[in-house]
Amino acid sequence: MTKILHLTEADSWEAARAAGVYRQSTRGATLADVGYIHCSAEGQLPAVASSIYADYAGELVVLELDATAIAAAGIAIRFEDGGNGELFPHLYGELKTAWVRATHRAAMMDGALSVPGLAGARGTTP
Repeated sequence: MTKILHLTEADSWEAARAAGVYRQSTRGATLADVGYIHCSAEGQLPAVASSIYADYAGELVVLELDATAIAAAGIAIRFEDGGNGELFPHLYGELKTAWVRATHRAAMMDGALSVPGLAGARGTTP
């Protein structure tokens, strides 16, 4: 099964943990703005990070989602074209923090994503 991941700012995740629900779609856009939460498979994460967070100096967090719990709650995860023919997972609803199986601290270093403990999500864009 594909790991469904979401990259976010540490502050956004901490606020979501306090509220019990996460509603950020991507950097600078909410679920209400976009209609879904942008996610990635593990191998897609470095390119997404380089595209969205290349200039970000703060702490990031990779959320590892529990797709089974999300589906059981009736929330759809659809794999859709990200604009270049590659299919990305999109979460069509708010994310309850209880549906996050693991978190991984991350940071951008020289334009590349560093995620200690999540080997498949490290690297630079090809």
